[in-house]
Amino acid sequence: MSLLKSFTKSLLFVFILTLWFQSKTFADGGFPVRPGRLLISPSVSYFFASSRWDSTGVKKSFPNSGKYTSVGVTLYGEYGISRRFAAIVSLPYVYNDFTQNVAPKNYSSSGLADLETGIRYYLANIDFIYYFSLQGTAITPMYTNNTALGYGEEGGELKLAFSGSGHLGDLSTYFNAADGVRQYFGTNGPIQNRYNATYGLSLDEEFMNQVSLTVSGINSWSNDKSFNSAVPGTNKDFNFLQASLSYGHSFTHEISVFLSGGQFLTGRNTGVGTTVSLAFIYRLDYR
Repeated sequence: MSLLKSFTKSLLFVFILTLWFQSKTFADGGFPVRPGRLLISPSVSYFFASSRWDSTGVKKSFPNSGKYTSVGVTLYGEYGISRRFAAIVSLPYVYNDFTQNVAPKNYSSSGLADLETGIRYYLANIDFIYYFSLQGTAITPMYTNNTALGYGEEGGELKLAFSGSGHLGDLSTYFNAADGVRQYFGTNGPIQNRYNATYGLSLDEEFMNQVSLTVSGINSWSNDKSFNSAVPGTNKDFNFLQASLSYGHSFTHEISVFLSGGQFLTGRNTGVGTTVSLAFIYRLDYR
């Protein structure tokens, strides 16, 4: 298999490594997308938490035996405009539910969340093995009068990514590291640093099966220090660190499926979350 094809399959795997927190999809990668290629990824994710870390990082159960779940369906797309530029779009639909053993026993919300649209610029490469990219993203809320689905504020993000490939014995490997700074423009922000690092390897020479480990997290700062167990997606001052394992299988060069599971390891003002996600990748070439 050509080096370009191996890079493309590695990129497909990176796309769903961070399907977590608030059912949002983040696609981070320095590997370039071929001009004229459209990548479409519908995905579904499940988030569950029955305990939280307080403002000092101490783990506690939710009051009144509370439990929080969130199910998200996200449509992600990326199109290679040229050798240097790619267009990105992500639109999630979420259902959030918090239950407890006292009245009111249930808080729920559902609907379209924040639309993310962006442009990725491929800065440079080293011997076509290591790649650097810079991405600018606009955040637009797709809801009104329902702040349980998010902050209800427009925002922007600037993200830098570094990716590369190599070998571990007879197996092909790849890595990806990304860090982005996000600012919401409403009252009390917040401003966030979102990061992830991935190491993956193929299990066969045809790149039909892959596994990977990802470490990711968010540090969010705001003057608003409040914490709401029923709608944790609206909390502004928090942080967490998560580890995820993923497995991917390619049925053809055009169709792949990926399964990922993750666990929050540490945090502050956030739920102790467990996540599971399933994503499909479709590739279409128009040139």
